[in-house]
Amino acid sequence: MTSLSRRLLPSTAALAAFESVARLRSFSAAAEELSLTQGAISRQVSGLEEQIGVLLFERTSRGVVLTSAGADYAKAVGAALSQIRSASLQAMTKRHSDTLNLAILPTFGTRWLMPRIPGFVARHPEITLNFATRIGIFDFDRDGIDMAIHIGQADWPGADCTFLMEEMVAPVCSPGFLADHPIERPEDMLALPLLHMASRPGAWSHWFQSLGLSGASSQGMRFEQFSSVGQACAAGLGVALMPLFLVDSELASGQIVQAYAHQVRSPSAYYAVAPLTKTDFRPVVAFRSWLLEEVERYRGEVMAW
Repeated sequence: MTSLSRRLLPSTAALAAFESVARLRSFSAAAEELSLTQGAISRQVSGLEEQIGVLLFERTSRGVVLTSAGADYAKAVGAALSQIRSASLQAMTKRHSDTLNLAILPTFGTRWLMPRIPGFVARHPEITLNFATRIGIFDFDRDGIDMAIHIGQADWPGADCTFLMEEMVAPVCSPGFLADHPIERPEDMLALPLLHMASRPGAWSHWFQSLGLSGASSQGMRFEQFSSVGQACAAGLGVALMPLFLVDSELASGQIVQAYAHQVRSPSAYYAVAPLTKTDFRPVVAFRSWLLEEVERYRGEVMAW
């Protein structure tokens, strides 16, 4: 390692002392926090300033004040130390169990996946599941995600996509809305407020085209999540094109009804996606296998209906 490289890599002890003083604005408070003497803290900070050749604090009779350079450095060092602590904790945890960081779709996750998760936990108690909500394609490495449930096409760059299931969609609305806006033909809906999902801008056009119709407007309320679309629909704000398996309970309770009895297979499908670097990662393999079993069981239940 070159002399410059060594200068650019201060010891973590010196960085921790500096970060503590910068945050607490006091050498004595930093000493108490780190269980060191005030003299030891002072030596660590002085040594750091000498090593990088930058004055980090202005010493005054009333204490210490960060210089402009010190304030910028404190912000960066604080973030770096926080990341190191998190990485260390994760490494310590993985000594005792495997961890799967899983990205899920909001409504699919809460409505379909979560009720089934206890089965996976019972089968694999050694695997710790961490959940994050993601919509659309993202960077696995940047977000620290091992696997994702994706709605769309099998076109995720640098990833392995395992098909899970297709979905059937149909127009739904509240009973009150349907009473005020009788729908006898699908064309009738062209004049009604249609509710849209931002992630599926062509969904309504696809549904109308399946009936040989065109002219579906892209205007109307737009939502990020199906749960919000469902709430707007139940409130009587318009007609929504919804995956039926995600609104089973609302349809069963009569909170919403099918506006027109025509279902169509969505152009999008559900996939379990993992980066190519994680396809053989044991928690990914275990979760993918369990998930495919659950999907097959679900298909059997649907066919039984």
